[in-house]
Amino acid sequence: GSSLVACLGCPELCLCDFSYVGIDAILEQMRRKAMKQGFELNIMVVGQSGLGKSTLMNTLFKSKVSRNKSVQTDPEERIPKTVEIKSISHDIEEKGVRMKLTVVDTPGFGDQINNENCWQPIMKFINDQYEAYLQEEINIERKKRIPDSRVHCCIYFIPPTGHCLRPLDVEFMSRLSKVVNIVPVIAKADTLTLEERDSFKQTIREELRANGIDVYPQKEFDEDAEDRMINDKIREMIPFAVVGSDQEYQVNGKRILGRKTKWGTIEDITGSIHYETYRVRRLNESNPHLISQPPNHLDPHSHSYSDVLNPFLPISI
Repeated sequence: GSSLVACLGCPELCLCDFSYVGIDAILEQMRRKAMKQGFELNIMVVGQSGLGKSTLMNTLFKSKVSRNKSVQTDPEERIPKTVEIKSISHDIEEKGVRMKLTVVDTPGFGDQINNENCWQPIMKFINDQYEAYLQEEINIERKKRIPDSRVHCCIYFIPPTGHCLRPLDVEFMSRLSKVVNIVPVIAKADTLTLEERDSFKQTIREELRANGIDVYPQKEFDEDAEDRMINDKIREMIPFAVVGSDQEYQVNGKRILGRKTKWGTIEDITGSIHYETYRVRRLNESNPHLISQPPNHLDPHSHSYSDVLNPFLPISI
């Protein structure tokens, strides 16, 4: 009986430690299983052309995870006439942890003279991924591991104007914050002075509150006092001011990613609740008599991305 408990959920019997049996051993078995399976993280980047979306993604993961646009001779081909959805997936491994990273780009967003309703294709794409995952969940012959194409995080790039949010910014975040985790960032923040940056961030925070825009991390992620303290610190830094660079420089004998200016080098730029809401709504549509649970009562065995997103948030400068 003790040996069975020690090896519960662990297929590598020869790797189990039979010298110790305890409830806390289950946590190690769960960790080992998660490390073996790896993780999936799907990040969407949204913003008009030229704000450094691809560069920032490559900087965050120190790899060419997002392709820069190739130079095209025809100016009309350079900017798509409608918003497109393009996904690039990569398998990344660091210190024994494997992760399948998918970067979803949205070329054409905000690049037209008339940008009315340009958020609609993005909203449709996000909901389509929820629907595909839901259909796999309710399938009688469910797969052992459901492919997860849901967008876990949407990084929204705000132009560094130093003034206020544009109507397009407010419209997009108001609508999309209801279906996906929005992380607003000020792009190319090194173009602002420290005073301009702080004033711009304060203005954006006030506009987010005034328009009822709930960005990540939402209050639903505050499961206890410790979570609340950590999340409150993150909320104080929103929107994040970011700088991206693909170039390495020698600083104090070390090679670092950064941006070099004549003043110096900027260095060290390195399941969500929305799906549950969608899932409950769709299941209620299929069965009106189904008793639905509030979104914050998540299945303890379902994937929660609140712990996945934090390590990948851009560094605030």
